[in-house]
Order: sequence, then structure tokens, then C-alpha cells
Amino acid sequence: MNLYELPLNEVGIVNKLNCDGNIRRRLLDLGVVKGTKIIPVFKSPSGDPIAYEIRKTLIALRKEDSSLINLK
Repeated sequence: MNLYELPLNEVGIVNKLNCDGNIRRRLLDLGVVKGTKIIPVFKSPSGDPIAYEIRKTLIALRKEDSSLINLK
């Protein structure tokens, strides 16, 4: 399952990032590393982007980026 498919207010745990380059660096800088808990908390009216709680911080990610994050 990828992060974009995770229902609101459910807890997911990062297993793997399926990307390279700048986007991988950006996600790692935001704290998206293996073993991190992520919870989708808000969805925009159009459904994209979605706000996720990562390490007690809210971060909005587009579908394009959140679909690159595999969960356990």
C-alpha cells in the first residue's frame, strides 16, 4: 500500500521510498524515513493535496509525491 491510499486518521508506517534524486532528498528532509509513523489528517476539497502528520508536524503532500511512499 502506498501513502496516498491510506484512509484519513489511520496510522501508516513508512517501509520504503520509491524515488531518487531531489524528491527523495526532500522527503528525507521532511522526516519521511523507514519506520516513521504517518497519519493523513486533512484532505483538500479536490482530494489533492492531503495533510499528513509526520513527527508531530503537519505536511501537505500531492498525490504525485505521496504515492512514492510505501507503507508496511
